[in-house]
Amino acid sequence: MNFVKSFLKFSLVGLSALAVSSLVACNNGSDTGKASASSGGDNTLIGAGSTFVYPLFSKQFAEYNKETGLRVNYQSIGSGGGIQQLTHKTVDFGDSDAPLNEEQTNQMGTPVLHIPMCSGAVVITYNLANLKDTLKLTPEIMANIFLGKIKAWNDPQIASANAGVQLPSTPIVVAHRSDGSGTTNIFTTFLSKVSPQWNTNPGKGSSINWPIGLGGKGNEGVAGLVKQTPGAIGYVELAYAIQNKMAFAKVQNKAGNFIVPSVLSTKAASNVQLPEDSKVSLSNTDASDGYPISGFTWALIYKEQKYDNRSEDRATKLLKLLWWNIHDGQKFCEGLNYAPLSPAAVTVAEKILNSATYDGKPVLQ
Repeated sequence: MNFVKSFLKFSLVGLSALAVSSLVACNNGSDTGKASASSGGDNTLIGAGSTFVYPLFSKQFAEYNKETGLRVNYQSIGSGGGIQQLTHKTVDFGDSDAPLNEEQTNQMGTPVLHIPMCSGAVVITYNLANLKDTLKLTPEIMANIFLGKIKAWNDPQIASANAGVQLPSTPIVVAHRSDGSGTTNIFTTFLSKVSPQWNTNPGKGSSINWPIGLGGKGNEGVAGLVKQTPGAIGYVELAYAIQNKMAFAKVQNKAGNFIVPSVLSTKAASNVQLPEDSKVSLSNTDASDGYPISGFTWALIYKEQKYDNRSEDRATKLLKLLWWNIHDGQKFCEGLNYAPLSPAAVTVAEKILNSATYDGKPVLQ
């Protein structure tokens, strides 16, 4: 069974994130709940976080299991949930589509490494049954829709960007994330860069006070809301829109070009020089062919791996898994609509992984 497609299908009929993660564990050969992040001697690693990267992780971890026998139980609960689980040391790694902020860093209490896994596009998807054309949306239009200032699909602002398109008078229903979300961080960071009003209020973050709309949990929850609600508009990772055959918009970038979200346009946006800690925003790219609502996703681990009776063997397995992800695992990115890391990004990721220690000594020798 292709469990990535199956997950995305099942999510639209209302499975909870926890139930979905249990399905994934079974598909990966894992035994949910039988391993803990501090236990040694078992052959299961536990991760939690981003739903944005879930389709890719599902494939990567299944392939890694075939090659090595190592099981990975990844719980798709949102970036905020993954950060919380890592803070409590109940997982081996978290994953987030936004770097830790100052408060989250302080709560960790010890250095956390950010290892880039890939980059992806956050697409604006909509449900207009009789509209066959791909809509064009400007930054101003998107901000005004999600602020609640544009209320119907035939609004003059939308019509002006879509000459010749027959727009219905259908009311717009906004769908957004209800949980702490790196996808939300990517989207709201973009809106804050392009809209002074949005930047003032509600602003950017993984969890904000939305001016309007319905909340769904995870990318799968927002995709479900949009697909089930006539006139709805929302934001999801590209893979979710494609797998569910959902319409998504061309978005105008800083250069004035309307860009289709794709692996190529995401690659163009992510072709940047990463800082040593890899923390960088890709939104509102300067690249003329780059999709403007793009972002990295990061695996998060403690720099010092000797904690809570954690074994050196467990730390080594974790580091080897993440090393494989940024090398051999990258070949699965494009087929699932993610942009693989550039050679320069891989070099940065290697240095970060090599800095991880166990009892003060490098884990990867």
